[in-house]
Amino acid sequence: MNKEIEKVPIFKFIGDSGSVTEDVVVREFPLTIILNGHELVTLLCSPSGLNYLAVGFLYSEGLIRNKDDIKQIYIDDVGSMVKIETTGGIGTGEVAKRYIGSSGGRGLSIYTSGTAGGLPIVDSTLRVTAGEIMSLHREFQHRSEIFQATGGVHSAALCDPGNILVFAEDVGRHNAVDKVFGKCLMEGISTRDRIIAASCRISSEILAKVARRSVPILASRSAPTDLGVKLAKDLGITLIGFVRGQKMNVYANEWRLIDA
Repeated sequence: MNKEIEKVPIFKFIGDSGSVTEDVVVREFPLTIILNGHELVTLLCSPSGLNYLAVGFLYSEGLIRNKDDIKQIYIDDVGSMVKIETTGGIGTGEVAKRYIGSSGGRGLSIYTSGTAGGLPIVDSTLRVTAGEIMSLHREFQHRSEIFQATGGVHSAALCDPGNILVFAEDVGRHNAVDKVFGKCLMEGISTRDRIIAASCRISSEILAKVARRSVPILASRSAPTDLGVKLAKDLGITLIGFVRGQKMNVYANEWRLIDA
C-alpha cells in the first residue's frame, strides 16, 4: 500500500444499520529538520518528498537563498529526520531566537497594517484566459490521488498555462506548497511567469511564499483571507479563488485575465 495512507477498521452506519469494515486514512508523520547540527523544527507532514519539504521550508523562512547554499542533505533510515548543512551556517543563538520547538507552526508574521514586510513586487507579463485556469484545475483535481482516496490532504502544483509541471500533496497546506518550491529549487525549475494551483485556503503566509518565488498567478479551489487579498493587491499577484467547474472568483489584479 502507498506509504502515505493506511487502512483502519471502522464501524460504518448507513441509516440505522451498522457494520464493521475498513477505511483508508492519510498518515500524519513527524519530520524533524536539523540545520547545521541544531534542531530547528518538527513538522507534521505526509511521509513523501521529505527532502523537498525541508528545502522548501528553509527557503520560505529565509534561511537559504538558493541551491548553492546547501552543502549536504541526509535523511535517516526511518525518514523522521532530515539533516541539512549549509555553506553559510546558522548559529545556535539565531535558531533559538527564531524557532522554538514547533509542530508545523510557521515563522514570523509577514503582513502588518500597511506593509508587505519587504516582500518583492511580482513583475510579470503573463496573461491567461479563464478557460486555461479552469482546465488546469480540472487536471489538478485528477492528480490528487491521495485526496480522492482519503479526503485528508492538501495539494499544490506549479503550472504553465497548459500543463502541470510539479505536483505535491501533504496533510499540511503549507507543506504542500513548500514541497513544490523545494523541488523547483533543487531541480532548477523556474517559477517565474508560472502559476500556482492550490486546494487550500489562501492566507497571507501562503501568498508570501508565492511572492518570494515571483509567481504572478495563484489560483485555488478554496477561499482567500482578507490579508491574503490585500497582500496580493500590494504585490501584483493575480489571486483567484473558488475555481470549481466553470466558475471562479478573481480577488486581485484581474488584468492578467484575457478573453479567449
